[in-house]
Amino acid sequence: MSKIETTEEPRINMHDNELNRVLGGGLVPGSLTLLGGEPGIGKSTLILQTVLRLNDMKVLYVSGEESARQLKMRADRITSAQLSTPNSQLPTSNLLVVCEVMIERVFDHIKAVMPDLIVVDSIQTMATEDVESSPGSVSQIRECAAMLLKFAKESGTPVIIIGHINKEGSIAGPKILEHMVDTVLQFEGDQHYMYRIVRAIKNRFGSTAELGIYEMRQNGLREVTNPSELLLSDIKNSEELSGVAIASAIEGVRPLLIETQALVSTAAYGTPQRSATGFDLRRLNMLLAVLEKRVGFKLGQKDVYLNIAGGIRVTDPAIDLSVIAAVLSSNVDTGIDRDVCMAGEVGLSGEIRPVSRIMQRIAEAEKLGFSRILIPSANLSSLDNTHFKIEVKGVRRVEEALRELFG
Repeated sequence: MSKIETTEEPRINMHDNELNRVLGGGLVPGSLTLLGGEPGIGKSTLILQTVLRLNDMKVLYVSGEESARQLKMRADRITSAQLSTPNSQLPTSNLLVVCEVMIERVFDHIKAVMPDLIVVDSIQTMATEDVESSPGSVSQIRECAAMLLKFAKESGTPVIIIGHINKEGSIAGPKILEHMVDTVLQFEGDQHYMYRIVRAIKNRFGSTAELGIYEMRQNGLREVTNPSELLLSDIKNSEELSGVAIASAIEGVRPLLIETQALVSTAAYGTPQRSATGFDLRRLNMLLAVLEKRVGFKLGQKDVYLNIAGGIRVTDPAIDLSVIAAVLSSNVDTGIDRDVCMAGEVGLSGEIRPVSRIMQRIAEAEKLGFSRILIPSANLSSLDNTHFKIEVKGVRRVEEALRELFG
């Protein structure tokens, strides 16, 4: 092991800050990247608008699903949007398109043009003559992916393959497909919302904690550099509504301020309903049990509905405090002050546990104009809050936090 020499992996700039961040700084030469997502979510649009910007690279786009004319219509729509922005350039003819489903003929085209980057859309449509089963079967997907992987490693040419996901939410085809590739990106979002999120599920060349956020528009996807402003509805100017609390969360390395909405009502049919959108339902049930046992609020005969605004899914435990605050706000029908946000993990004994990256959370809240933030008391000892204009209040237990919010 000591005799093996290592060098920093060179990166290809994709001219997309969100995608570069999720990939770990750019695309690595010779890597095989798998982008998965539901049909119609925008996978082809994301890749097409990205390769259109790569004016200094020869890209071969292999389409097994769309005709060349359909791709051209989509590219024209994206290009017209890019030209309306200042300092933009017309895409060059470096993007080559081939509509083919037989992998052997695809490699004939690759040998003829020697591209710098290959895109395969999608791996489920590809087939090889060596396997008799139909395209999309487990054996066809495995064989075609293995041939692309072998080519990528031997030639040093990066390959991006697009894959569909099944109704369970995992990438269609054999699980070995995810083991073979270097990077697995998940493109997700609700089709009824305009936000789309790219997450790294696996990344041999970077962190899997990163995520990129896009806004879906008529003419393509727009990078969202400040997601907090989008994920907060125009909350400062709206009237004080009950059941709404603002959480300072961290996704990857970026802070997000997220609106947590709750509705508590009397159970109409005897059995109380529990529903959560964008949040773990089992964790919601745990927090409701903490409220009942440690704080004394009887919610056993109440329906509780929780929603994370904006259609995104949050896994940061630091939003526990805002979930409890929103539930109680709706239960007593009293609004929470619009200038307050909070961050804190709630333990089973009702204590507020410390959270990571507290400085980033406070700085993001101050940047967006909040005047007060509730954080765990344990985080105060390691905090230098002299240069913050926002009021930082430490709380030890759930009851203490609720007194701060509701008096």
